[in-house]
Amino acid sequence: MPDDPVVALQLGRVDYLAAWELQRQLAAARRAGAIPDTLLLLEHPPTFTTGRRGGTHHLRLSVDALAARGVPYYVTDRGGDVTYHGPGQLVVYVILRLGEGQRRVRRFVESLEATVLDVLASYGITGELDPRHPGVWIGRNKIAAIGIAIHHGVTYHGIALNVTTDLEPFDWIVPCGIPDRGVTSLAELVAGPVELADVQARWLAAFAERFGRTVELDPEPVRSLDDVLLRLTSRWAGATRSSAIVR
Repeated sequence: MPDDPVVALQLGRVDYLAAWELQRQLAAARRAGAIPDTLLLLEHPPTFTTGRRGGTHHLRLSVDALAARGVPYYVTDRGGDVTYHGPGQLVVYVILRLGEGQRRVRRFVESLEATVLDVLASYGITGELDPRHPGVWIGRNKIAAIGIAIHHGVTYHGIALNVTTDLEPFDWIVPCGIPDRGVTSLAELVAGPVELADVQARWLAAFAERFGRTVELDPEPVRSLDDVLLRLTSRWAGATRSSAIVR
C-alpha cells in the first residue's frame, strides 16, 4: 500500500550485528505484509564492514590489528566495499517494499542519494554524485556511503552520513575501495556546531519529498531491539483494520 505512511524508529546506538539481524527480520516481515515500510535511524559503535563481494584487500591494518583497537570487521550482504561506522554518523536502514526490476533499483538508489544532496543543500553545501562510485561526494571526499540489499523486492541496509564522525579510523582502510579519494563530514564543512538530531530531521523531510511518502516518526526511542517487530506489527495491524473500516 504505497499511500500508507513510512514509520521511522529511533534506535540510538546499536551493535552492528544486532542491527543487521533486525533488518533481516524486518525485511522478512515486510515481504509477508506484516509490517509497514520502515526506516531505522541509529548510530553504531566503531565498526568496519564490507559488502558481499568485499574482502580484506582494502584494509590498511589487519583484522587482528583492528580488533586490538576494539573495532570489529564484518563481511555483510549489502552492496559496496569497505567502510567505517562510528558515533556521530547518521545511519538509516531502509526497509521498503520496492518490487522487482532493475529500473526500480536504480531509481531507489538515485532517490537515496538525492536525500543526502537535499540535506547538504539545506546547510548551503553542494554535494556531487559520481556515476562510477555510489554515494555522495564533496569534491574528491565522500561524505555519505550507500550500500543496499534487495531480497524478493524488499530493501534493507541503506545510508551512512558523516555528521560529527571521527574520521581517523577511515585512515585504517581504503574507504569504499577507492585509493585516490578521501572522506569528510558535515562538521568539517559547516561553520558552527551541527547536531545529529537536526540532520536526522532534515533527512526525514528530504526522504518524504523524494519518495513522495508521508513519514511518521515514532517519538518514543526504542529501548530494546526485541520490541521493534512487536511495535511495528501492532501498529500495522491497527492501521490495516482502520483502513478496512474506512473502505
